[in-house]
Amino acid sequence: MLGWAIMFLIIALVAGVFGFFGIVSTAVGIAKILFFVFLIMFVVSLIFGRRQRL
Repeated sequence: MLGWAIMFLIIALVAGVFGFFGIVSTAVGIAKILFFVFLIMFVVSLIFGRRQRL
């Protein structure tokens, strides 16, 4: 998921260099959403990964 967020960020940077600002705003929005979803999943996996098995 973090890989997808980084990919959309790179797409936004390349589109910004070439002046496609509509694509930039869309790609940045998608990258932000994916990054926050990744962070939430990471924190959840840290919390549930710490439980000891009986």
